[in-house]
Amino acid sequence: MTTTHPGGNRLLYGCMGLGGDWDAEEYRPSDVSAAEAAVEAALEAGITVFDHADIYRRGKAEAVFGEVLSRAPGLRERITLQSKCGIRLATDSSPGIYDLRGSSIRRRVEESLARLRTDSLDTLLLHRPDPLADPADLAEALMSLHREGLVRAFGVSNMGAAQIEDLQAYLDVPLTVNQLEMSLAQRDWLESGVLVNTPAAAGNGFPFGTVEHCRRNGLQLQAWGALAQGRFTGRQETAQDQRTASLVASLAEARNTTPETVVLWWLQRHPARIAPVIGSTNPGRIRACGDAAVREPELSHEDWYDLWLTARGQPLP
Repeated sequence: MTTTHPGGNRLLYGCMGLGGDWDAEEYRPSDVSAAEAAVEAALEAGITVFDHADIYRRGKAEAVFGEVLSRAPGLRERITLQSKCGIRLATDSSPGIYDLRGSSIRRRVEESLARLRTDSLDTLLLHRPDPLADPADLAEALMSLHREGLVRAFGVSNMGAAQIEDLQAYLDVPLTVNQLEMSLAQRDWLESGVLVNTPAAAGNGFPFGTVEHCRRNGLQLQAWGALAQGRFTGRQETAQDQRTASLVASLAEARNTTPETVVLWWLQRHPARIAPVIGSTNPGRIRACGDAAVREPELSHEDWYDLWLTARGQPLP
């Protein structure tokens, strides 16, 4: 398997969109073809980290990706596979809940490996914090998966600094990733720092200090929703979106790149070296992100602030 650590890659492909309809029982042959096209476009764009979760398309995203791997000998050795567990989806008889019991984690990992048709994950993320999780039980499950070679590294998703510190105290290996929603549209992670000592701070729910904790302790920050569902690259909903999209387009033209790349560069320009996760299944749009995988962000200090303030729609405090 590949030994490439996710921290060595600047852009990830998120596989949530693969596998057809959410509610379908099985994927179709056309879903495999679509997945093959998306994976090929990602590889052409220089992306080698593929991000999954056991719940994506109710398991079909992993299953269709496993089919793609089976049809491409040698591909597994060229990529990094990352998946998540910890969410149980709602059914007709039960609500959706979080479940990080040790036995559940092991079962979910074994099921993911079977669907992906591989013998190990490069990284496993805990998808959401489970308030009932026993940290000792959780950690023992992770360490046993590590000892058995089923998972090489671990991380978290949607967790704050205090939760990361608490879990790390029980683990013998370092957590390597925290995946959060971060984009030019979703800026709570950024705003929490500049709103300190202002009345607006009370309305910001992002756990202050999380970005700093991750940077200080070597956890890669991965940004899900990084393209903001196209709000600044073709699907403007408001006048504010339109103003931001115009600035994005202007910067892209000046740098001979795409608007998608500029939106991703805005995240990557941050000193925390944020790694965006792109989830489009459109091969053209995936390729449009390619410069963010291979070029350093070509945004000046002023460019970065212009984008922030235009999207923000009001001056800094």
